Amino acid sequence: MHRTYSMRNNRAPTAQQVATPPLPPPPPRPAASSARAPSVPHSFRRTAAGSFGPEMSRKLAQLVKMEKNVMRSIEMVSSERREVAKQLSLWGEDCDDDVSDVTDKLGVLIYEIGELEDQFIDRYDQYRVTMKSIRNIEASVQPSRERKQKITDSIAQLKYKDPNSPKIVVLEQELVRAEAESLVAEAQLSNITREKLKAAFAYQFDALREHAEKLAMIANYGLSLLDLIDDHPVTPGETRPAYDGYESSKQIIIDCENALANWTFDTAAVKPTLSITNTSILEEGAAEAAEEEWADKEEAPVEEEPKTVVA
Repeated sequence: MHRTYSMRNNRAPTAQQVATPPLPPPPPRPAASSARAPSVPHSFRRTAAGSFGPEMSRKLAQLVKMEKNVMRSIEMVSSERREVAKQLSLWGEDCDDDVSDVTDKLGVLIYEIGELEDQFIDRYDQYRVTMKSIRNIEASVQPSRERKQKITDSIAQLKYKDPNSPKIVVLEQELVRAEAESLVAEAQLSNITREKLKAAFAYQFDALREHAEKLAMIANYGLSLLDLIDDHPVTPGETRPAYDGYESSKQIIIDCENALANWTFDTAAVKPTLSITNTSILEEGAAEAAEEEWADKEEAPVEEEPKTVVA
């Protein structure tokens, strides 16, 4: 949140900005001919990702590229939102005192939404990079599949052309080794896919939860700012009461800043409420526990009862 709590004053630079001054702004780009015109770079990256690379990883590679396009779109929205915040404050500066003050503070809140979207992009990129690691594993498994298939095809061809060829035995031995390597690779792929998939979407959903909760906070404080505007109709020649909400509007911004800074997942307002339970998983777990208990009993040594000797 801005230290001056206003869009019309120069904000004090942060420590990071002092250490690394921002680059000069790029030259303005020409306006797009249509707001609905498709993005050629986005379409090209998406199509190219699904056309090259190992066949096994093309679908996921295309997903990763599409998510990159999503991130670029959010970056554009974030930048435009900050410009909107500045323009709102600029427009309200020449209005009446209450409208001028409230639009300035609303600009602060909207600018903060743009900052939150930048933070959301960083968290979202963690999700995308994790999904990308699954793509890399899929690409590494593809050669073992192709090698096994190639040996299988060679054996079939030799059996058709020369059933007594000594190469068949050699190829069958290579096929056994290739199948063993393939089984190891497939098991690793299965394990890593599940692990990374859960981790990736945990990143995304945590980022969405945080972003949504903080947006809801800002919206509520924005509604409180609107209450400071006197919207009672006046008759011609009537003067509105003097505006005295400057301290109140500033305190609303301060309270919003504190609420955003103190937010944690433990204090989240929205909690999931599930109406169903996964009984199949519970039953499967109970069955496995019973099976292990039965196996332990079977493996335990049986103590022989002492024999009674009859005289």
